[in-house]
Amino acid sequence: MGVSGVPDFFYKEAQRLGYVARSAFKLVQIQKQYKLIKGGSSVLDLGCAPGAWLQVACQSLGPIQNGGFVLGIDLKKVKVPPLHCDSRVQTISADVMTLPQHQLRALSPHQKGFSVILSDMCPSISGITTKDAALSVELGMRALDLAVGRVASVYDDDNDGHEKQCDEQSSSDESGLLQVGGNLIIKLLESEDAKEISQISKPFFRKSSWLRPKATRPSSREIYLICQGLKPEAKI
Repeated sequence: MGVSGVPDFFYKEAQRLGYVARSAFKLVQIQKQYKLIKGGSSVLDLGCAPGAWLQVACQSLGPIQNGGFVLGIDLKKVKVPPLHCDSRVQTISADVMTLPQHQLRALSPHQKGFSVILSDMCPSISGITTKDAALSVELGMRALDLAVGRVASVYDDDNDGHEKQCDEQSSSDESGLLQVGGNLIIKLLESEDAKEISQISKPFFRKSSWLRPKATRPSSREIYLICQGLKPEAKI
């Protein structure tokens, strides 16, 4: 919905086209600009509720004979939307922050990881800018850690307990879940720490950039980090 509860353009378009949320148009724009998801891609969608990105991801795979796979994970139990999704889409209910990496790998096609990882995870907004930004960074670092391996250990913040937890989880895995040449999208709330995640990710990818999709609400501080082409040497 738009300002004061008035339906905006993207809300109306989502209703018209059968998307479960207006957020679908964020991934639609990203896909049009960067073409991250291709026929046959294996896609991991972190924080997949209510399922709009599952719909766009499946559409981006093309006809079902092209193959491909989309796995959505969320704390909530998410039903696969009946429109724009087919048998290539599955969901599980789990906590991304604690789910062991090797268990996620086991859910990937042939247990070889994913070619695209999407993180639309966002903390429950409290209205306290610094708190919300810190929680957003925590989720973003977890997505990056899952993608490329033991990254969280190089991020120095005040949350030592969580950092240790992530490090212990990552230590049981040989490498991240993202395949060489793969792409990663991370949603963050704008902050100096968010910029630091960008700097941490750069050595691992061929290219990285920022995008604020047109479907983002004017009042929102959401911004997306687009990481393209995981380098072979990044597989640790």
